[in-house]
Amino acid sequence: MNKTDIISYIDNTLADEITAVSHSIWEFAELSLKETKSAALYVEKLKEHGFEVETGHADIATAFSGKYVSGSGKPVIGILGEFDALSGVSQKAACTYHEELVPGGSGHGCGHNMLGAASFGAAVAIKKYLEETGTDGTVIFFGCPGEEGGASKAFMAREGMWKSLDCALTWHPGCENQVITGTNNSCTQVLYKFKGIAAHAAGDPENGRSALDAVELMNVGANYLREHMKKECSLHYAIVDGGGLSPNVVQPHASVLYMVRSVLVKDTLELQERVDKCAEGAALMTGTTFERIFVDGTANAIPNMTLEKLLYSNMEYVPMPEYTEEERAFAAELDAQCPPSNEVPGTGAQFDTGIREKVWEMSDHGKKPLNDFLMPFYSGNEFEPGSSDVGDVSWQTPAAQFNTVCFTAHSPGHSWQNVSCGASTIGDKGMIYAAKVLACSAADLFGNVSLIEDARAEHAARLGGEEYMCPIPADAAPYVIE
Repeated sequence: MNKTDIISYIDNTLADEITAVSHSIWEFAELSLKETKSAALYVEKLKEHGFEVETGHADIATAFSGKYVSGSGKPVIGILGEFDALSGVSQKAACTYHEELVPGGSGHGCGHNMLGAASFGAAVAIKKYLEETGTDGTVIFFGCPGEEGGASKAFMAREGMWKSLDCALTWHPGCENQVITGTNNSCTQVLYKFKGIAAHAAGDPENGRSALDAVELMNVGANYLREHMKKECSLHYAIVDGGGLSPNVVQPHASVLYMVRSVLVKDTLELQERVDKCAEGAALMTGTTFERIFVDGTANAIPNMTLEKLLYSNMEYVPMPEYTEEERAFAAELDAQCPPSNEVPGTGAQFDTGIREKVWEMSDHGKKPLNDFLMPFYSGNEFEPGSSDVGDVSWQTPAAQFNTVCFTAHSPGHSWQNVSCGASTIGDKGMIYAAKVLACSAADLFGNVSLIEDARAEHAARLGGEEYMCPIPADAAPYVIE
């Protein structure tokens, strides 16, 4: 069985199953660490395909893995999958206008229904490859819940799980076909739940202690802190409990969720301590108390050019999706509902003038509603401001990922447009393309172990002896935000 056979196997045997799984996960639309139906479906499917399944990794109920061992079992390659949704972005499938499927409900605005399904399909195809060729090795599909809030990969990293892998591969639905490169922010999320004393706001205010006042004062302090933190740092917060709907009651409870970011974990944790002081000061000023709950944290990514080149070579090798006139018309109509943008698409265009000029032409000067082409290869150490728990994996083993076109060209992240496209045939085609790229890349690694050796040598050189610093405290447990 060669890579051509892998592609045929996915097309002729697995594509319908992968698509059905994706659409089921899309319908479940379960939030972080609550993905019980989604996890159960994957566990069932993995068992059907003969994988050895483990559940409850890192004390997270919806975290699981499916393993297949061939021969000596070495090397070991992990394929990462995600499947959590986002709140407030419910949307009807394959629809070119905004209409909620469930009023106020959840939706897959980041495309994790496709992410997990393609990774699952790739793992099944890799198992078939190992079986038919008799190649030594182990493939493990990891079901990683809570990427949007829970950071299961970081909790697993705290337990050293990724150290057992020789390398890890994953992907993410996007608006471009490209390899993901460079580094990003580390982050922490902490929930502050203030408690005060209720009182009549007009008749008995002196006996009240406002938890909402504490939240507001904490936010004031944190906003003044912005002037005195490193330029790489940033703060974001959301009031998740305002204390009630009546202004004539001194609010006895209120909560605010903070996200603290910087490139390095040590800088994020240092800033997090200063934000904690803002909470302490607010409680002191208002005569309230508070509970500090650590929610999650992630590390910055360690890029690996060896694996990035491998992924790109297979993005070139695997035939690109072809689109019907109906799909192109749908994409044009949906993309017209997206905010206009004059930005040149793709990561490489941000940092390389030659790539920028080439992509500007390929995208018809940014007018194409669907980026139906492969971006020029770009690999570098540049920084982008987001955060992902894939970074924690990359500290413990060489890791790389890529994007495929599952959304229209100008679709905003975490949007209803993404939800709509994520259960359309455009999303399906991008997902199947991703499954093929993952499977073919893994086949190359199993068939040429020197590639893994090169990736691991590069990984060691990039770390330079520095140890992984987990942003999650040793005593923190996975926390579900209600």
